[in-house]
Amino acid sequence: QVQLVESGGGLVQAGGSLRLSCAASGSILSINAINAMGWYRQAPGKPRELVAVIIRGGSTNYADYAKGRFTISRDNAKNTVYLRMNSLKPEDTAVYYCNSRTMSLTYWGQGTQVTVSS
Repeated sequence: QVQLVESGGGLVQAGGSLRLSCAASGSILSINAINAMGWYRQAPGKPRELVAVIIRGGSTNYADYAKGRFTISRDNAKNTVYLRMNSLKPEDTAVYYCNSRTMSLTYWGQGTQVTVSS
């Protein structure tokens, strides 16, 4: 089992920045089995969508709307993944969820609210 705890959400004005953090905890075996960690978001009335993902080897993948504005990174020593979000827009308002995947399991955090005011 892997537990994911997000933090860093909040209210920010358009054009502002936020950094989300996601700390993974669990047994050493479970943590070492993680192949990828990422961020998803879900706005009211919309399906959950990928924001960004970072693979074990360090490669990253971003949704088109996130490219150039958001940066995903990780600190392996802390089992933590970050999402730096710059130039935020009102349409970025959503609950942001941390996600981790192993070969056979997917874990989700509880989500953190990001609200961007115009």
